[in-house]
Amino acid sequence: MGGGCLSLSAQEIRADLEYSGTKGQQNETQDRSSKMSTVAQPVAQQDSTEERRYDQLIGRALQAARKDSLKLSEHLFKEALRMDPANMRNALLLTNLGTVQRRLGKVDEAIDSYTLSLNITPYSVVTLLNRASLYLSKNLYNKAYLDYCNVIDIDKDNIEALFYRAYIYMQRRDYGGARQDYNALLLLEPGHSTARLGRALLNQKEGKFREALEDFTRLVTDHPRDVTYLKARARLEAEMGKSEVALLDLEDAAKIDPDDAEIYVLCGDIYLSQKRKREAYVAYEKAVSLGVPRPELQDKIKASK
Repeated sequence: MGGGCLSLSAQEIRADLEYSGTKGQQNETQDRSSKMSTVAQPVAQQDSTEERRYDQLIGRALQAARKDSLKLSEHLFKEALRMDPANMRNALLLTNLGTVQRRLGKVDEAIDSYTLSLNITPYSVVTLLNRASLYLSKNLYNKAYLDYCNVIDIDKDNIEALFYRAYIYMQRRDYGGARQDYNALLLLEPGHSTARLGRALLNQKEGKFREALEDFTRLVTDHPRDVTYLKARARLEAEMGKSEVALLDLEDAAKIDPDDAEIYVLCGDIYLSQKRKREAYVAYEKAVSLGVPRPELQDKIKASK
């Protein structure tokens, strides 16, 4: 979200500058009359010069950001902010500054910049999402949750906010809230694989195996070359007591990615549950040969001898 938000905000700033400049010229034309005193003219000229300087600083800051000269960009944004701290366009400036700071790894400073921006324009979806994602990266779930809720209040169909709020609900073990957001999201975007996976895992956790299997099967159908979904479905099938079907899924997964060690660990677990010790032993040894540390499987290997 970092780089993309920067380009979006840059477009917003450029549009805002262009609009404000035009509007300012119109207002100047309307306000000036033949009675305007000569004393006021130097003041207007000074304001115009400062405005141009402000615009130039922002333009240079955006250009520097596009060239990945992030420290320079940060400096120029701050200089523009110091020049005109009361300018309403500083909301967009601060959002861009926050994104540059984020790319520099200055997470706390980026959060502060986004917060200052939201003090000016509290209903900016872009800025709320930017700040929420940083809160999430710091495991500040309650703060992220509030930002995502605010986004959904503004835009109830916001995919990103629905997805990450569902994730936070899962962390809180609020499975009802998570299910509601996953369902809403999948109605809006049925092809959202991560949301479908989240709902499938939620259904599995709650023992709703039929619903979970439907979601896993949809994922396997949509992504036949992605072993992640085959392994996930195999785990569910094994939990449902359908060991042979699970082994077929794992066999298909091994054909797609024969170097995936986890596939052989799962096979070994199923074989061991079936008391097929020799096959379990071979599977575990294969997993070790593919990089799984032997101590992690030591007890299972011992049980399969």
